[in-house]
Amino acid sequence: QVQLDESGGGLVQPGGSLTLSCTGSGNVHGLFAMGWYRQVPGQQRELVAAIKISGYTNYGDFVKGRFTISREKDKNAVHLQMNNLKPEDTAVYYCTSAATRTALVNGGGETWGQGTPVTVSS
Repeated sequence: QVQLDESGGGLVQPGGSLTLSCTGSGNVHGLFAMGWYRQVPGQQRELVAAIKISGYTNYGDFVKGRFTISREKDKNAVHLQMNNLKPEDTAVYYCTSAATRTALVNGGGETWGQGTPVTVSS
């Protein structure tokens, strides 16, 4: 079984930056791929970024170079550095992990964190 612990959300002004962090524990096979989805009330959850243990990454189309996902392999931790944040980035961000990259980028993995809210507003 895998557990994910998230941190780092909050309120930021447009153009500002935030870093989200997620640390996984438990069955390492379920931590092969880790990443972030986000969800706005009334809308579907969408992929923000994903990273395999090898370091291979995927990003949602809307990211356009503003966000960077990284991974600390020895800690099973991932970090999402978000720069040039926009009001439309306001959402609840969820960490997720999966045994395969395919599963993670196609709807998310088997395990989800509790979600951390990000609000971009002046």
